[in-house]
Amino acid sequence: MTRLELPVASSTPLLDVQPTGTFKGRHVLSVRDLTREDLAYVLRVAHQMRVMVGLVGSVDLLKGRLLANLFYEPSTRTSASFNAAMKRLGGDVVSINEVRYSSVSKGETLQDTIRTLESYVDVVVLRHHQVGAAAEAAAVARKPIINAGDGAGEHPTQALLDLFTIVEELGAAEGLTVTMLGDLRYGRTVHSLSRLLALYGVKLRFVSPPALRMPESVLRDLAARGAEWSVHEDLEEVVGRSDVLYVTRVQKERFEDPAAYEAVAGSYVIDRALMARTKERMIVMHPFPRVGEILPEVDDDPRAAYFRQIEYGLFVRMALLAMVLGRA
Repeated sequence: MTRLELPVASSTPLLDVQPTGTFKGRHVLSVRDLTREDLAYVLRVAHQMRVMVGLVGSVDLLKGRLLANLFYEPSTRTSASFNAAMKRLGGDVVSINEVRYSSVSKGETLQDTIRTLESYVDVVVLRHHQVGAAAEAAAVARKPIINAGDGAGEHPTQALLDLFTIVEELGAAEGLTVTMLGDLRYGRTVHSLSRLLALYGVKLRFVSPPALRMPESVLRDLAARGAEWSVHEDLEEVVGRSDVLYVTRVQKERFEDPAAYEAVAGSYVIDRALMARTKERMIVMHPFPRVGEILPEVDDDPRAAYFRQIEYGLFVRMALLAMVLGRA
């Protein structure tokens, strides 16, 4: 294993991390599969990846390894992030971003596509429009499958980078008040992140129009984990007490009825006036793309963490790739 003796906050050599279990060969499908010990391992390796990129840019840790980016839905950040992560680690990428033009248009099943691709590569990153597609792929796969979003279901790597952002920005996640705003019904990022944060005793505040409330299935999971949560329509009720304001866009592509979309689009807008009513020490996050829910005038506020959040995603995905390929 490539080992770099670089200084990190813990004074531990880079990538010399001892997990309680192992991620080698493991699928990353849902945050519900992850323990606190797993999360501590991911966060620690991600932090060390951040240090490594800052000092030397890239390493040959995954030289000779191949990643397949298999995207049935359009993606900019997630696809590019995994692409960059693999190349920063010395590996290479097979990108399949227009699946509708491939054998799928001829009727090929997801299972057969996965069996074919894993013959060429070492790990598959999958984004699909159907909930549960990643689990279906993993059921037939011999190589690790990483879920990059399955419809309105989960987006575990986004949740991990969101958790990493909170820890890197605020020092810890325990005991914080996290307000999630916007499209909580279809927003798979908030579904996964809520489940993760429930492990840290976080107070969750869900703010949305009634039509876009957090699904009951997620709320049941949170209750089972003993999480404290509340539902609101008025952001003013909670924004002043929030340590994290996690903003999501209303996802037009999830609506079958254009009128239903127009009825809720633009329900909340984050501007300077609202930021003036928030804590001096807090952060604003967004999984992007944004479509008007955070005005550009907020971008210069040091509490606007969303562009740093995007960069943190690189380090988390580098960590996951190294871990599932047994190189961390």
